[in-house]
Amino acid sequence: MRTSKMKAAYSNGYGSPAVLEIRQIDIPKVKENEVLIRVHAASATTADGMMRTGKPYFSRLFTGIRRPKNPIPGTGFAGEVIKTGTKVTEFETGDQVFGETTLGFSSNAEYLAIPETGVILPKPENLSYVEAATFCDGHLTSMNFLKEIANIQPGQKVLINGASGSLGTAAVQLARYFEAEVTAVTSTRNIGLVKALGADHVIDYTREDFTKSYERYDIIYDTIGKSSFTASKKVLSENGQYISPVLKPSILFHMLITSMFGTKKAKFAASGLKSDMELKTLLSEVIEIYQQGRLKTIIDRQFPLDKIRQAHAFIASGHKKGNVVINISF
Repeated sequence: MRTSKMKAAYSNGYGSPAVLEIRQIDIPKVKENEVLIRVHAASATTADGMMRTGKPYFSRLFTGIRRPKNPIPGTGFAGEVIKTGTKVTEFETGDQVFGETTLGFSSNAEYLAIPETGVILPKPENLSYVEAATFCDGHLTSMNFLKEIANIQPGQKVLINGASGSLGTAAVQLARYFEAEVTAVTSTRNIGLVKALGADHVIDYTREDFTKSYERYDIIYDTIGKSSFTASKKVLSENGQYISPVLKPSILFHMLITSMFGTKKAKFAASGLKSDMELKTLLSEVIEIYQQGRLKTIIDRQFPLDKIRQAHAFIASGHKKGNVVINISF
């Protein structure tokens, strides 16, 4: 490296995309157990937007009370190892890698330091940097919710709300991989997309409310948190589960109540709170499914790092299909 500085997206507080700016900051110093990665592509997600706003407010107990503890957004990354710490044994300079920083954030920058024991894997040759950067958002999160939290089984009826987003497009494919019967809830313009991904049935939410259906579902995976356990309970099967990655007080309340009473359950979990080893194991399974040709990555738009505000504004509009990627150019 010829310089000790790098460009990074930086959040100077909580709020709208306007709180994001591009700064020149020091390149991270590599600890003895870390690798330094030149980031080629990084993810920008709905979760990043929630972290930027600091809402719901109780989430600030984890992210920082008055301002983000980790001011550089982004968790998913893909790039090249350019330096290794003295005790690193699993990676070498020149290795192409991808992964996720979990609660460390910081991937929306030109360089990133991460422990070799973190959520980092060699990038398959047939996986582009752009695709790889998104794997730990939609694919990994949906794998965790469907396989680990809901224990999805062949023949179950699964409804996916928000089926055209990052988590939703992954969930449709993964549910089909696990031989479930999939109903996708999406808008009119995305019906063709979710059908192409394998959905058995499609509900156009602009014309029909799935909570008023006569059908019963074993799993309702609300990827966008637009429904609720209360509204969805009536269309759950006797032992059905309502699962969602969107942190809201209501789901925490119903999670507590249904853990003690009734056969229909509400479940929430933060995938980023799982151990790095657990996430790496799940990510390896996701890659195996990808290598079988059973999992595609939908990329809606790509933005240069300098356009990070526009990327967040586009995500906040609620109209993205699949994933948004930040391209890091040098």
